[in-house]
Amino acid sequence: MAALTDLDRQYLARALELAARAIATTDPNPRVGCVLARGDRIVAEGWHERAGEPHAEIMALRAAKEDVRGATAYINLEPCSHHGRTPPCADALIAAGVERVVCSMVDPNPLVMGAGIARLRAAGIAVDMGPSDEGAIDLNCGFVQRMKSGRPFVRLKLAASLDGRTALSTGESRWISGEDSRADVQQWRARSSVVLTGVGTVVHDNPRLDVRIGDQPRQPLRVILDAELRTPADARVLDVPGQALIFTATPDGPGRTRLENKGVHIETVPRTGCGLDLLAVLQRLAQQQANEVWVEAGARLAGAFVHAGLVDELVLYVAPHVLGSTARGMFDLPEPASLAARHGFEFRDVRRIGEDVRLVARPVAPTRSTDPVS
Repeated sequence: MAALTDLDRQYLARALELAARAIATTDPNPRVGCVLARGDRIVAEGWHERAGEPHAEIMALRAAKEDVRGATAYINLEPCSHHGRTPPCADALIAAGVERVVCSMVDPNPLVMGAGIARLRAAGIAVDMGPSDEGAIDLNCGFVQRMKSGRPFVRLKLAASLDGRTALSTGESRWISGEDSRADVQQWRARSSVVLTGVGTVVHDNPRLDVRIGDQPRQPLRVILDAELRTPADARVLDVPGQALIFTATPDGPGRTRLENKGVHIETVPRTGCGLDLLAVLQRLAQQQANEVWVEAGARLAGAFVHAGLVDELVLYVAPHVLGSTARGMFDLPEPASLAARHGFEFRDVRRIGEDVRLVARPVAPTRSTDPVS
C-alpha cells in the first residue's frame, strides 16, 4: 500500500462530509460518501441517501459527466461485495475502470469485512487504506458496534442544573434546559435508530419522543421499558406516527390487549432484580438492525444503564441555575466502595448551546456489571 498524500486525506475528509449529509436517513445502513477524482480535480461526488437506494459509489458514478477510467475513488467505508437490496459496489467500480480506491476503514459487516477490497485488488485496482480515522468510526459508531458486538451504540441524554439536579422533588422538570438545547436534542434523535425511555417517564411526563424538525422522512422506533405493562393506552408516545415497541417481563396481563389494539408491538425479555435485562433488550434491538439508541429516562433507568456498563456516550446539557439539595439527581446508583471504583468518563466535546453547556463524554474503561439492573 502506498502512503497517503495530503490530497488523499483531503478527499477522504470530503467523502466523510458527504456521508454525514444523510446522517438521519440511511439507517440501518452505514453512512457513506464517495469522491471520484483525477489528481487535484474532483470528477464527481455522491453519498448514500436512504436504505434501499443506490450506495455512495453508484451515486458518484452516475453523477460523473465524463469517463472515470483511471480515476481514484475515495470512500469512507470499504465498498460492499455482496448482493443486498442493491448490487455490489465493488463490481460497479471495477466495471467503471477506476484505477485506485482509497478507503478510510474496512467494513465490519461479516458479509464484507475485506471481501470488497480483495475483489478490487483481484481486478487489478490499487487499494490503499487510510489510517485509523476516528471521524470515520464515529460517524458510523452504531453500525460498527452492532456488527462487532451484537448490540447498538447507546447514548444517554440528561439535562441538569449546575448542582446536578434534573427535576424538583415534586417531579417538575419542564424545562431544565433551554430552548436551544431542546432543539439540539432533536438532531440527536433524528440520527438515532431508537429513542428509549422507561415507563416511569411515560407515566409522569407523557413525552412524545419523536423528531420534530422540518420534513423528517424517518421517525426512530420508540421503545418503552415497562416490566409490568403500566403504559397508558392514551400515552402520547403511542400516538405519534411510526412504530412503538414495549419490552416487558409480563407475558400476559390486562394491559396487553389494550396496548396491542393501539398497534404497539410487545416483546418479553428476562427480568433481573426489579427491572428488565438491559443487555437482552439491546441485543434484541440489534437483531432488529438498530444502530444507535438514544436514551431519555429518569434517574433510576439512567443509573441502571451506567451500572450495567451499557452507556457508550453521555450527552449532558447543563443549565445555569441551581435547584437545591432536595431536588432529584441524575443517577440512581449505589455508592462505589472506593473512589477507585467510581464510574469514569472522559470529555469528548464541550460547547455552548444557547445559555446551556453541552458535555459529551464516554466511559474511560467501560465494564459490565454482573449485578441485577433495572
